[in-house]
Amino acid sequence: MLDGTRNVFIYGLDDFHREQLATIEAADRLSFHQLLAHDEAIHPETFPVDRMLEKSERILDEFAGSVDAVCTYWDFPTSTMVPILRERRALPGAGLVPVLKLEHKYWARLEQQAAVPDLTPPFDWVDPFADDPAEHLSLDFPFWLKPIKAHSSYLGFRIHNHAEFRDAIRQIREGIHQFGDPFDAILEKADLPEEVAPVGGYHCIAEGIISAGQQCTLEGYVRAGEVTVYGVVDSIREGRHRSSFNRYQYPSRLPRRVQQRMIDAATRVMAQTGYDDAPFNMEFFWHRGNDALALLEVNARCSKSHSPIFNMVDGASHFQVMVNLGLGEAPAFPHRQGDYRMAAKFMLRVFQPGRITRVPSAADLERLQTRFPESCVRVLVESGQDLSTLRFQDSYSYELAEVFLGGHDQADLLARSREAQEILGFQVDHDARVA
Repeated sequence: MLDGTRNVFIYGLDDFHREQLATIEAADRLSFHQLLAHDEAIHPETFPVDRMLEKSERILDEFAGSVDAVCTYWDFPTSTMVPILRERRALPGAGLVPVLKLEHKYWARLEQQAAVPDLTPPFDWVDPFADDPAEHLSLDFPFWLKPIKAHSSYLGFRIHNHAEFRDAIRQIREGIHQFGDPFDAILEKADLPEEVAPVGGYHCIAEGIISAGQQCTLEGYVRAGEVTVYGVVDSIREGRHRSSFNRYQYPSRLPRRVQQRMIDAATRVMAQTGYDDAPFNMEFFWHRGNDALALLEVNARCSKSHSPIFNMVDGASHFQVMVNLGLGEAPAFPHRQGDYRMAAKFMLRVFQPGRITRVPSAADLERLQTRFPESCVRVLVESGQDLSTLRFQDSYSYELAEVFLGGHDQADLLARSREAQEILGFQVDHDARVA
Protein backbone atom coordinates (compact mmCIF):
# COMPACT_ATOMS: atom_id res chain seq x y z
CA MET A 1 0.00 0.00 0.00
CA LEU A 2 1.38 3.39 -1.00
CA ASP A 3 1.33 6.09 1.65
CA GLY A 4 2.02 9.83 1.51
CA THR A 5 2.31 12.01 -1.57
CA ARG A 6 5.04 10.79 -3.91
CA ASN A 7 6.46 12.32 -7.08
CA VAL A 8 6.82 9.90 -9.98
CA PHE A 9 8.60 11.01 -13.15
CA ILE A 10 7.71 9.15 -16.35
CA TYR A 11 9.36 9.54 -19.73
CA GLY A 12 7.10 10.88 -22.46
CA LEU A 13 4.00 10.88 -20.27
CA ASP A 14 0.91 11.79 -22.31
CA ASP A 15 -2.80 12.19 -21.60
CA PHE A 16 -3.70 8.67 -22.79
CA HIS A 17 -1.32 6.97 -20.36
CA ARG A 18 -2.03 9.47 -17.59
CA GLU A 19 -5.62 8.18 -17.70
CA GLN A 20 -4.29 4.64 -17.24
CA LEU A 21 -2.19 5.74 -14.28
CA ALA A 22 -5.31 7.18 -12.67
CA THR A 23 -6.70 3.62 -12.30
CA ILE A 24 -3.96 2.39 -9.97
CA GLU A 25 -4.26 2.03 -6.22
CA ALA A 26 -3.76 5.26 -4.26
CA ALA A 27 -3.32 7.29 -7.45
CA ASP A 28 -4.78 10.30 -5.62
CA ARG A 29 -1.72 10.29 -3.37
CA LEU A 30 0.72 10.26 -6.26
CA SER A 31 1.84 13.10 -8.47
CA PHE A 32 2.88 12.07 -11.99
CA HIS A 33 5.31 14.27 -13.90
CA GLN A 34 6.41 14.19 -17.52
CA LEU A 35 10.15 13.64 -17.93
CA LEU A 36 10.80 15.04 -21.44
CA ALA A 37 7.90 15.67 -23.79
CA HIS A 38 6.52 12.75 -25.79
CA ASP A 39 7.94 13.96 -29.12
CA GLU A 40 11.30 14.59 -27.47
CA ALA A 41 11.58 11.26 -25.65
CA ILE A 42 9.77 8.79 -27.90
CA HIS A 43 9.63 9.89 -31.54
CA PRO A 44 12.29 12.53 -32.27
CA GLU A 45 14.16 12.57 -35.58
CA THR A 46 17.25 11.37 -33.69
CA PHE A 47 18.00 10.14 -30.16
CA PRO A 48 20.86 12.27 -28.73
CA VAL A 49 20.92 10.26 -25.51
CA ASP A 50 23.65 12.28 -23.79
CA ARG A 51 21.72 15.52 -24.28
CA MET A 52 18.51 13.74 -23.29
CA LEU A 53 20.14 12.50 -20.09
CA GLU A 54 21.55 15.96 -19.32
CA LYS A 55 18.15 17.56 -19.74
CA SER A 56 16.50 14.83 -17.69
CA GLU A 57 18.90 15.40 -14.81
CA ARG A 58 18.36 19.14 -15.02
CA ILE A 59 14.59 18.66 -14.78
CA LEU A 60 15.00 16.42 -11.74
CA ASP A 61 17.56 18.70 -10.10
CA GLU A 62 15.36 21.79 -10.55
CA PHE A 63 12.21 20.11 -9.26
CA ALA A 64 11.15 21.74 -6.00
CA GLY A 65 9.88 18.57 -4.33
CA SER A 66 11.26 15.10 -3.77
CA VAL A 67 12.04 12.82 -6.72
CA ASP A 68 10.69 9.49 -5.52
CA ALA A 69 10.68 7.40 -8.71
CA VAL A 70 11.77 7.51 -12.35
CA CYS A 71 9.92 5.13 -14.66
CA THR A 72 9.22 4.29 -18.28
CA TYR A 73 6.87 2.01 -20.19
CA TRP A 74 8.52 2.85 -23.55
CA ASP A 75 11.19 1.04 -25.50
CA PHE A 76 14.72 2.19 -26.18
CA PRO A 77 16.23 4.65 -25.47
CA THR A 78 14.19 5.42 -22.33
CA SER A 79 14.39 1.79 -21.20
CA THR A 80 18.17 2.22 -20.86
CA MET A 81 18.13 5.83 -19.68
CA VAL A 82 15.97 5.08 -16.63
CA PRO A 83 18.52 2.73 -14.97
CA ILE A 84 21.26 5.33 -15.52
CA LEU A 85 19.21 8.00 -13.75
CA ARG A 86 18.23 5.61 -10.98
CA GLU A 87 21.84 4.64 -10.30
CA ARG A 88 22.96 8.27 -10.28
CA ARG A 89 20.23 9.23 -7.81
CA ALA A 90 20.27 6.04 -5.71
CA LEU A 91 16.64 5.27 -6.58
CA PRO A 92 15.18 1.74 -6.45
CA GLY A 93 15.30 -0.41 -9.58
CA ALA A 94 17.51 -2.50 -11.83
CA GLY A 95 20.90 -1.11 -12.84
CA LEU A 96 22.19 -0.49 -16.36
CA VAL A 97 24.18 -3.71 -16.78
CA PRO A 98 21.28 -6.07 -15.88
CA VAL A 99 19.02 -4.04 -18.19
CA LEU A 100 21.52 -4.35 -21.05
CA LYS A 101 21.66 -8.11 -20.48
CA LEU A 102 18.01 -8.08 -21.54
CA GLU A 103 18.02 -5.28 -24.14
CA HIS A 104 21.25 -5.97 -26.09
CA LYS A 105 20.02 -8.73 -28.39
CA TYR A 106 23.34 -10.57 -28.65
CA TRP A 107 24.22 -10.27 -24.95
CA ALA A 108 20.68 -11.36 -24.12
CA ARG A 109 21.04 -14.52 -26.21
CA LEU A 110 24.29 -15.38 -24.47
CA GLU A 111 22.58 -15.06 -21.08
CA GLN A 112 19.57 -17.05 -22.26
CA GLN A 113 21.80 -19.75 -23.68
CA ALA A 114 23.41 -20.09 -20.26
CA ALA A 115 20.07 -20.20 -18.39
CA VAL A 116 17.67 -21.97 -20.78
CA PRO A 117 19.71 -23.51 -23.61
CA ASP A 118 16.82 -25.71 -24.76
CA LEU A 119 14.64 -22.60 -25.30
CA THR A 120 17.27 -20.50 -27.11
CA PRO A 121 17.48 -20.63 -30.93
CA PRO A 122 20.81 -20.73 -32.77
CA PHE A 123 22.19 -17.21 -33.20
CA ASP A 124 25.21 -15.26 -34.38
CA TRP A 125 26.19 -11.62 -34.74
CA VAL A 126 26.61 -9.94 -38.12
CA ASP A 127 28.56 -6.84 -39.14
CA PRO A 128 26.42 -5.31 -41.93
CA PHE A 129 29.29 -3.00 -42.95
CA ALA A 130 31.86 -5.75 -43.47
CA ASP A 131 33.05 -6.43 -47.01
CA ASP A 132 31.32 -9.79 -46.74
CA PRO A 133 28.72 -9.63 -43.92
CA ALA A 134 27.98 -13.35 -44.30
CA GLU A 135 31.63 -14.46 -44.12
CA HIS A 136 31.55 -15.98 -40.62
CA LEU A 137 27.78 -16.51 -40.34
CA SER A 138 27.12 -19.95 -38.87
CA LEU A 139 23.35 -20.18 -39.51
CA ASP A 140 21.66 -21.85 -42.45
CA PHE A 141 18.69 -20.31 -44.27
CA PRO A 142 16.06 -19.35 -43.30
CA PHE A 143 16.76 -17.02 -40.37
CA TRP A 144 15.72 -13.65 -38.97
CA LEU A 145 18.12 -10.73 -39.32
CA LYS A 146 17.63 -7.67 -37.12
CA PRO A 147 19.69 -4.87 -35.52
CA ILE A 148 21.22 -5.49 -32.11
CA LYS A 149 18.92 -2.72 -30.85
CA ALA A 150 15.67 -1.44 -32.36
CA HIS A 151 11.98 -1.86 -31.61
CA SER A 152 8.64 -2.61 -33.30
CA SER A 153 10.43 -5.06 -35.66
CA TYR A 154 12.17 -2.09 -37.32
CA LEU A 155 14.66 -3.37 -39.94
CA GLY A 156 13.81 -6.96 -39.09
CA PHE A 157 13.86 -9.32 -42.09
CA ARG A 158 13.16 -12.99 -42.64
CA ILE A 159 16.00 -14.23 -44.85
CA HIS A 160 15.56 -17.22 -47.17
CA ASN A 161 18.52 -16.88 -49.55
CA HIS A 162 21.60 -14.85 -50.42
CA ALA A 163 19.64 -12.36 -52.53
CA GLU A 164 17.31 -11.52 -49.64
CA PHE A 165 20.32 -11.26 -47.33
CA ARG A 166 22.02 -8.74 -49.63
CA ASP A 167 18.83 -6.69 -49.97
CA ALA A 168 18.28 -6.67 -46.20
CA ILE A 169 21.89 -5.62 -45.59
CA ARG A 170 21.42 -2.71 -48.02
CA GLN A 171 18.33 -1.48 -46.14
CA ILE A 172 19.97 -2.02 -42.74
CA ARG A 173 23.02 0.01 -43.79
CA GLU A 174 20.72 2.88 -44.73
CA GLY A 175 18.66 2.90 -41.53
CA ILE A 176 20.60 1.33 -38.65
CA HIS A 177 22.08 4.67 -37.56
CA GLN A 178 18.67 5.60 -36.12
CA PHE A 179 19.32 3.28 -33.18
CA GLY A 180 23.00 2.46 -33.71
CA ASP A 181 24.35 5.83 -32.61
CA PRO A 182 22.29 6.19 -29.42
CA PHE A 183 22.80 2.57 -28.41
CA ASP A 184 26.56 2.92 -28.76
CA ALA A 185 26.33 6.01 -26.54
CA ILE A 186 24.55 3.92 -23.89
CA LEU A 187 27.01 1.04 -24.19
CA GLU A 188 29.88 3.42 -23.45
CA LYS A 189 28.43 3.89 -19.97
CA ALA A 190 28.64 0.18 -19.06
CA ASP A 191 31.42 -2.34 -18.45
CA LEU A 192 30.90 -4.97 -21.14
CA PRO A 193 32.29 -8.50 -21.04
CA GLU A 194 34.94 -9.44 -23.58
CA GLU A 195 32.56 -11.51 -25.69
CA VAL A 196 30.02 -8.68 -25.95
CA ALA A 197 32.20 -5.57 -26.30
CA PRO A 198 32.88 -5.97 -30.08
CA VAL A 199 29.15 -6.14 -30.86
CA GLY A 200 27.66 -2.65 -30.79
CA GLY A 201 24.75 -0.63 -32.08
CA TYR A 202 25.85 -0.94 -35.72
CA HIS A 203 25.79 -4.74 -35.61
CA CYS A 204 22.96 -7.19 -36.20
CA ILE A 205 21.92 -10.55 -34.88
CA ALA A 206 20.89 -13.51 -36.99
CA GLU A 207 18.58 -15.99 -35.26
CA GLY A 208 17.03 -19.31 -36.16
CA ILE A 209 13.32 -19.28 -36.99
CA ILE A 210 11.17 -20.00 -33.92
CA SER A 211 7.93 -18.27 -34.92
CA ALA A 212 6.00 -21.33 -36.10
CA GLY A 213 4.00 -21.60 -32.89
CA GLN A 214 1.67 -19.47 -30.79
CA GLN A 215 3.21 -16.39 -29.22
CA CYS A 216 2.51 -15.11 -25.76
CA THR A 217 4.01 -12.66 -23.29
CA LEU A 218 4.55 -12.93 -19.56
CA GLU A 219 4.11 -9.70 -17.63
CA GLY A 220 5.99 -9.90 -14.37
CA TYR A 221 8.53 -8.39 -12.05
CA VAL A 222 11.48 -9.28 -9.85
CA ARG A 223 11.42 -8.13 -6.25
CA ALA A 224 14.28 -9.00 -3.88
CA GLY A 225 15.35 -11.77 -6.25
CA GLU A 226 11.90 -13.39 -6.47
CA VAL A 227 10.08 -13.55 -9.82
CA THR A 228 6.32 -12.95 -9.90
CA VAL A 229 4.23 -13.28 -13.07
CA TYR A 230 0.86 -11.59 -12.73
CA GLY A 231 -0.46 -11.94 -16.28
CA VAL A 232 -0.01 -13.90 -19.51
CA VAL A 233 -1.06 -12.25 -22.78
CA ASP A 234 -1.52 -13.97 -26.15
CA SER A 235 0.09 -12.19 -29.11
CA ILE A 236 -1.73 -13.05 -32.32
CA ARG A 237 0.22 -12.37 -35.50
CA GLU A 238 -0.76 -12.01 -39.14
CA GLY A 239 0.77 -11.18 -42.52
CA ARG A 240 3.12 -12.77 -45.00
CA HIS A 241 5.67 -13.97 -42.45
CA ARG A 242 3.40 -13.77 -39.40
CA SER A 243 5.66 -10.90 -38.37
CA SER A 244 2.94 -8.29 -37.82
CA PHE A 245 0.79 -8.15 -34.70
CA ASN A 246 -2.98 -8.42 -35.15
CA ARG A 247 -3.84 -8.18 -31.43
CA TYR A 248 -2.72 -8.71 -27.86
CA GLN A 249 -5.40 -10.74 -26.03
CA TYR A 250 -5.72 -11.20 -22.27
CA PRO A 251 -5.90 -13.54 -20.47
CA SER A 252 -3.98 -16.18 -22.41
CA ARG A 253 -5.78 -19.27 -23.69
CA LEU A 254 -2.65 -21.43 -23.64
CA PRO A 255 -2.68 -24.51 -21.37
CA ARG A 256 -1.77 -23.78 -17.77
CA ARG A 257 1.09 -26.32 -17.88
CA VAL A 258 2.64 -24.40 -20.80
CA GLN A 259 2.28 -21.11 -18.97
CA GLN A 260 4.02 -22.65 -15.96
CA ARG A 261 6.92 -23.83 -18.13
CA MET A 262 7.31 -20.24 -19.32
CA ILE A 263 7.25 -18.94 -15.76
CA ASP A 264 9.90 -21.48 -14.74
CA ALA A 265 12.07 -20.35 -17.67
CA ALA A 266 11.59 -16.70 -16.73
CA THR A 267 12.75 -17.45 -13.20
CA ARG A 268 15.99 -19.00 -14.50
CA VAL A 269 16.66 -16.18 -17.00
CA MET A 270 16.15 -13.38 -14.49
CA ALA A 271 18.38 -15.11 -11.95
CA GLN A 272 21.08 -15.47 -14.62
CA THR A 273 21.02 -11.76 -15.51
CA GLY A 274 20.82 -10.38 -11.96
CA TYR A 275 17.88 -8.18 -12.94
CA ASP A 276 16.01 -7.14 -9.78
CA ASP A 277 13.44 -4.76 -8.30
CA ALA A 278 11.88 -3.87 -11.64
CA PRO A 279 9.18 -5.03 -14.07
CA PHE A 280 9.77 -7.06 -17.23
CA ASN A 281 7.91 -8.78 -20.00
CA MET A 282 9.13 -11.95 -21.69
CA GLU A 283 7.93 -13.29 -25.04
CA PHE A 284 7.73 -16.97 -25.99
CA PHE A 285 6.56 -19.20 -28.83
CA TRP A 286 4.85 -22.49 -28.12
CA HIS A 287 4.32 -25.07 -30.86
CA ARG A 288 1.19 -27.07 -30.09
CA GLY A 289 2.14 -29.92 -32.44
CA ASN A 290 5.40 -30.92 -30.76
CA ASP A 291 5.02 -29.04 -27.45
CA ALA A 292 8.26 -27.15 -28.15
CA LEU A 293 8.86 -23.89 -26.31
CA ALA A 294 11.19 -21.10 -27.49
CA LEU A 295 12.18 -17.78 -25.94
CA LEU A 296 11.91 -14.76 -28.23
CA GLU A 297 13.05 -11.81 -26.11
CA VAL A 298 12.86 -10.01 -22.78
CA ASN A 299 12.01 -6.33 -22.29
CA ALA A 300 13.17 -4.43 -19.21
CA ARG A 301 9.84 -2.68 -18.65
CA CYS A 302 6.12 -3.36 -18.47
CA SER A 303 4.23 -3.09 -21.76
CA LYS A 304 2.22 0.08 -22.35
CA SER A 305 0.23 -1.88 -24.94
CA HIS A 306 -1.15 -4.15 -22.23
CA SER A 307 -2.14 -1.40 -19.81
CA PRO A 308 -5.79 -0.85 -20.84
CA ILE A 309 -6.52 -4.56 -21.22
CA PHE A 310 -5.26 -5.31 -17.70
CA ASN A 311 -7.54 -2.52 -16.49
CA MET A 312 -10.55 -4.06 -18.28
CA VAL A 313 -9.95 -7.58 -16.92
CA ASP A 314 -8.20 -7.06 -13.58
CA GLY A 315 -9.54 -3.67 -12.55
CA ALA A 316 -6.36 -1.56 -12.76
CA SER A 317 -3.58 -0.76 -15.16
CA HIS A 318 -0.47 -2.81 -14.52
CA PHE A 319 1.37 0.50 -14.38
CA GLN A 320 0.64 -0.05 -10.69
CA VAL A 321 3.43 -2.66 -10.66
CA MET A 322 5.82 -0.23 -12.37
CA VAL A 323 5.06 2.55 -9.90
CA ASN A 324 5.20 0.33 -6.81
CA LEU A 325 8.61 -1.00 -7.77
CA GLY A 326 9.84 2.45 -8.77
CA LEU A 327 9.02 3.61 -5.25
CA GLY A 328 10.79 0.63 -3.72
CA GLU A 329 7.59 -1.07 -2.58
CA ALA A 330 6.18 -4.54 -3.16
CA PRO A 331 3.45 -4.49 -5.84
CA ALA A 332 -0.15 -5.18 -4.84
CA PHE A 333 -1.99 -5.83 -8.12
CA PRO A 334 -5.68 -6.82 -8.34
CA HIS A 335 -6.82 -9.98 -10.11
CA ARG A 336 -9.99 -10.41 -12.20
CA GLN A 337 -11.73 -7.42 -10.64
CA GLY A 338 -12.45 -5.69 -13.96
CA ASP A 339 -15.67 -5.45 -15.94
CA TYR A 340 -14.72 -7.94 -18.68
CA ARG A 341 -13.60 -11.55 -18.80
CA MET A 342 -11.37 -10.87 -21.81
CA ALA A 343 -9.84 -7.83 -23.50
CA ALA A 344 -7.54 -7.07 -26.40
CA LYS A 345 -5.51 -4.41 -28.11
CA PHE A 346 -6.21 -4.62 -31.85
CA MET A 347 -3.68 -3.16 -34.28
CA LEU A 348 -5.44 -2.06 -37.45
CA ARG A 349 -2.96 -2.34 -40.31
CA VAL A 350 -2.59 -2.74 -44.06
CA PHE A 351 0.06 -4.65 -45.97
CA GLN A 352 0.50 -2.53 -49.08
CA PRO A 353 1.79 1.05 -49.50
CA GLY A 354 -0.65 3.83 -50.33
CA ARG A 355 -2.20 7.05 -49.12
CA ILE A 356 -4.73 7.56 -46.34
CA THR A 357 -7.93 9.00 -47.81
CA ARG A 358 -10.13 8.82 -44.71
CA VAL A 359 -9.59 8.68 -40.96
CA PRO A 360 -12.28 8.48 -38.27
CA SER A 361 -14.15 11.71 -37.62
CA ALA A 362 -15.02 13.01 -34.16
CA ALA A 363 -18.53 11.69 -34.76
CA ASP A 364 -17.15 8.24 -35.59
CA LEU A 365 -15.12 8.16 -32.39
CA GLU A 366 -18.11 9.31 -30.34
CA ARG A 367 -20.29 6.65 -31.95
CA LEU A 368 -17.71 3.98 -31.08
CA GLN A 369 -17.50 5.20 -27.49
CA THR A 370 -21.29 5.06 -27.21
CA ARG A 371 -21.43 1.57 -28.69
CA PHE A 372 -18.51 0.24 -26.60
CA PRO A 373 -18.00 2.44 -23.51
CA GLU A 374 -14.81 0.61 -22.52
CA SER A 375 -13.12 1.28 -25.87
CA CYS A 376 -9.92 3.28 -26.27
CA VAL A 377 -8.65 4.34 -29.69
CA ARG A 378 -5.33 5.82 -30.80
CA VAL A 379 -5.34 6.93 -34.44
CA LEU A 380 -1.77 6.80 -35.77
CA VAL A 381 -2.22 8.33 -39.25
CA GLU A 382 -3.64 11.47 -40.84
CA SER A 383 -5.82 11.98 -43.89
CA GLY A 384 -3.66 12.44 -46.97
CA GLN A 385 -0.62 10.81 -45.35
CA ASP A 386 1.63 8.58 -47.44
CA LEU A 387 2.08 5.32 -45.52
CA SER A 388 5.76 5.28 -46.45
CA THR A 389 6.30 8.28 -44.13
CA LEU A 390 5.27 6.32 -41.02
CA ARG A 391 8.24 5.72 -38.72
CA PHE A 392 9.39 2.53 -37.00
CA GLN A 393 7.03 0.18 -38.82
CA ASP A 394 7.81 -3.49 -39.27
CA SER A 395 9.21 -4.47 -42.66
CA TYR A 396 5.95 -5.84 -44.06
CA SER A 397 3.01 -3.67 -42.93
CA TYR A 398 1.70 -0.23 -41.88
CA GLU A 399 -0.20 0.35 -38.64
CA LEU A 400 -3.20 2.72 -38.84
CA ALA A 401 -4.61 2.63 -35.30
CA GLU A 402 -4.72 0.91 -31.93
CA VAL A 403 -8.15 -0.13 -30.64
CA PHE A 404 -8.66 -1.48 -27.11
CA LEU A 405 -11.86 -3.45 -26.46
CA GLY A 406 -13.32 -5.73 -23.80
CA GLY A 407 -15.58 -8.75 -24.28
CA HIS A 408 -17.23 -11.76 -22.65
CA ASP A 409 -15.11 -14.28 -24.57
CA GLN A 410 -12.99 -14.45 -27.72
CA ALA A 411 -15.94 -14.72 -30.12
CA ASP A 412 -17.56 -11.66 -28.56
CA LEU A 413 -14.25 -9.80 -28.64
CA LEU A 414 -13.68 -10.49 -32.34
CA ALA A 415 -17.24 -9.50 -33.21
CA ARG A 416 -16.75 -6.19 -31.39
CA SER A 417 -13.52 -5.64 -33.29
CA ARG A 418 -15.19 -6.12 -36.66
CA GLU A 419 -17.92 -3.68 -35.74
CA ALA A 420 -15.39 -1.17 -34.42
CA GLN A 421 -13.46 -1.25 -37.69
CA GLU A 422 -16.65 -0.57 -39.62
CA ILE A 423 -17.48 2.39 -37.38
CA LEU A 424 -13.97 3.87 -37.66
CA GLY A 425 -14.05 3.64 -41.43
CA PHE A 426 -10.40 4.00 -42.40
CA GLN A 427 -9.82 4.20 -46.15
CA VAL A 428 -6.54 3.77 -48.03
CA ASP A 429 -5.89 4.36 -51.73
CA HIS A 430 -3.23 1.77 -52.54
CA ASP A 431 -2.76 3.14 -56.07
CA ALA A 432 -2.12 6.72 -54.95
CA ARG A 433 1.29 8.33 -54.92
CA VAL A 434 1.94 11.47 -52.94
CA ALA A 435 3.76 14.14 -54.94
